[in-house]
Amino acid sequence: MDTESNYSGYSYYSGRSRGSHRHGERSRDRHKSRSKDSRSEKSVTINTPPAEPLLGDSSVRGEQVQDDNWGETTTAVTGTSEHSLSQEDIVRITKDLEDSVGLDCRRYFTLTLAVILGLLVFLTPLAFLVLPHLLWPEKLQNCGTACEGLFISVAFKLLILLLAVWALFFRPPRAGLPRVFVFRALLAVLVLLFVLSYWLFYGVRILDSQDENYQGIVQYAVSLVDALLFIHYLAIVLLELRQLQPCFSVCVTRSTDGEIRHYNLGQLSIQRAALAILEHYYCDFPVHNPALLSASKSRAAKHLAGLKVYNVDGPGNNATAGMAHSQSRAMIAAAARRRDTSHNDLYYEEMEHERRVRKRKARLVVAVEEAFTHIKRMQEEEQKKAPGDVMDPREAAQAIFPSMARALQKYLRTTKQQHCHSMESIQQHLAFCITNNMTPKAFLESYLAPGPTLQYSRDHWLSRQWTLISEASVTSGLKDGTIFLLKCVDFSLVVTTKRIPYIQMSEEYIDPKSHKFVLRLQSETSV
Repeated sequence: MDTESNYSGYSYYSGRSRGSHRHGERSRDRHKSRSKDSRSEKSVTINTPPAEPLLGDSSVRGEQVQDDNWGETTTAVTGTSEHSLSQEDIVRITKDLEDSVGLDCRRYFTLTLAVILGLLVFLTPLAFLVLPHLLWPEKLQNCGTACEGLFISVAFKLLILLLAVWALFFRPPRAGLPRVFVFRALLAVLVLLFVLSYWLFYGVRILDSQDENYQGIVQYAVSLVDALLFIHYLAIVLLELRQLQPCFSVCVTRSTDGEIRHYNLGQLSIQRAALAILEHYYCDFPVHNPALLSASKSRAAKHLAGLKVYNVDGPGNNATAGMAHSQSRAMIAAAARRRDTSHNDLYYEEMEHERRVRKRKARLVVAVEEAFTHIKRMQEEEQKKAPGDVMDPREAAQAIFPSMARALQKYLRTTKQQHCHSMESIQQHLAFCITNNMTPKAFLESYLAPGPTLQYSRDHWLSRQWTLISEASVTSGLKDGTIFLLKCVDFSLVVTTKRIPYIQMSEEYIDPKSHKFVLRLQSETSV
């Protein structure tokens, strides 16, 4: 095997005789090139998760086809280190670190600008009220009852504005978008220009002339707070209410398995629509399982592997000249002959797979029911024991897990879900079901059918970065026929947009008397 390869394979006993060493190397190279027979670790693991997979080494992105009798047929494990790094991996890690540093700097820079602008907005009305007392206190007129009542109005309006700004703007960020949010940037610029214009008027008409009418100064500050409240109302309309009414129907298709979902969206930009789609994706789409996609590839490789071309004329010069042409013609003719029987192979292969799944499922259901029956027996016995001798749910889960581990292991292998569930996560789920007195069916529901992505561990979705690909600007709004892609490492989401049509409804009045009728019965009947 090549020394630069980091693959690890399994050796199995077979009845065939061994060839020469060179022939063995060629067969191993061919074995390595086929994705369906490859049992190697194709993905590079940088940070090893604390919980090892239930079924041993299994890659999320790999397309391995593992043997169900893994414990009986495996005789040796050979190969180099399981965790290795190539030059491409180092470059990719460096790029990811640079991108993360850039996103963090951008996030903190935006937060800093927002805090500075917020302090300027809230300190400006207070500065309008305090500066006259500091610069020309002897010239100010006395503040009457109406003026003192305006102080209470300013205080409560500033408190309401503070809570409203905190609720609308200072929320935890859901994602890092590639471009700035246009409406939020426009509102920030509007507030900044508005406050600067108030400061300009205050400096020219009040500070320079040292106005003595303090009640007018207080009313000027109150008008500023009122205008800021109206701007906040405008922000609620633009940022929250505008997108509530559905205007577009988007179709989201996963590129690998063709999984499709439809969603209704309002007036959003392309990047914010992409964010809304990703939020729905983690909750609605089943987890992406690359192992299920290897069936078609393995079937095609199986057909190509059975086609062999022999050179009966020997390695002569004349035969070598037409070797490529004859080989291609032979491959095409053989593929045409096999095309008529390929659907039979697919049919029987799927039937065999369904039979094995039903068989594994039946064994798993029986094993889990027996384990839960044993738990109930243990609970009845523990009620008679002293309080200090009672077993907690974690210990009970560890005690009964070995009785169902083998059946669950084989079922997850057959359905190719072994990389989605680790032994630690299964024991935690089992302890959770025991604590909440759940039934065996409730425990098995997480393994009998693939669930949404958020149901699984954070390693399957937390570190995944998405790339938005669009011909139009990502800050532009959605339009009829807009198409964009959300691409990640393993697959991409293709999004097509259709505008919801205008619906014309009309009313038709039906007279209640028109439903009345008379039934006349004849005394004579026909024979």
